[in-house]
Amino acid sequence: MRRRAGSGVRPGGIAPKAPTPEAPTHSRLLSRLGLATLYGGIGLLHLAAADRFLPIMPDWVPWPRQVVILTGLYELACVAGLFVARTRRAAGYALAAYAICVFPANIKHAVEGISVLGLPDSWWYHGPRLALQPVLVWWALHATRIVDWPFGRR
Repeated sequence: MRRRAGSGVRPGGIAPKAPTPEAPTHSRLLSRLGLATLYGGIGLLHLAAADRFLPIMPDWVPWPRQVVILTGLYELACVAGLFVARTRRAAGYALAAYAICVFPANIKHAVEGISVLGLPDSWWYHGPRLALQPVLVWWALHATRIVDWPFGRR
């Protein structure tokens, strides 16, 4: 029996299984666990030591201490959202937006050379941190199945 071109049927009459877009993958689960660990730890640190973050807050941010505390709660809410299927995509978008919103504080920290207890002061720390900020945006979107790039279906 001859196979029709483009029929997708393998020799022997077996059709290949199409990947299911909603099927959980091991790598995405590990990715979400990594995000949860990172942002969970940072969120707790924002709550436990809010005053340590105040020197890097841009001057235009109103109520800086309250904003630091709110960002800690925001991060923890997003972490919880990563583990609930109905809220996972929203958590991904929220964490991506968060990574963009904190970028001005990271820039101020680096450019002004502000010393923060427990963090290195050198550009060996600040350079990679600033360069990896877009990776954090991508990571949040990829771990929550919003984007597949660069590992998407071809």
